[in-house]
Amino acid sequence: MGYGRVGKHRKHPSGRGNAGGFHHMRTHFKKFHPGYFGKKGQRHLHLKRNQYFCPSINVDKLWTLVSGQTYEMAKERAKEGEKAKAVVIDCTKAGFFKVLGKGELPKIPVIVKAKLFSKIAEKRIKAVGGACVLTA
Repeated sequence: MGYGRVGKHRKHPSGRGNAGGFHHMRTHFKKFHPGYFGKKGQRHLHLKRNQYFCPSINVDKLWTLVSGQTYEMAKERAKEGEKAKAVVIDCTKAGFFKVLGKGELPKIPVIVKAKLFSKIAEKRIKAVGGACVLTA
């Protein structure tokens, strides 16, 4: 591969790297890299991401945190109407800090442990005869 017959092979005719982003390469930057230049939003000095770490789980997925065998056993107890021990689901052990209220729960009493609960999640857990326990 050569550089052609007519022109000379000059070193960097349009500048090195990202040169010309505001001048002769502006259309290229606008087309292929929108938002490359400028700032957006407010600065957060000394951002500590761990303070905002709060993975969440919805109420309809709570029973996926325990085994299927535990779920079936609890379902049988609830059918018979026994006043047996409720199943304890520890969300923090599974890596979820907050319980949100989307979905429906089966009519099985359950004790849910988590750092945070939304109002709707708390209402839905208590509606099936369960309890919400806050953990540190």
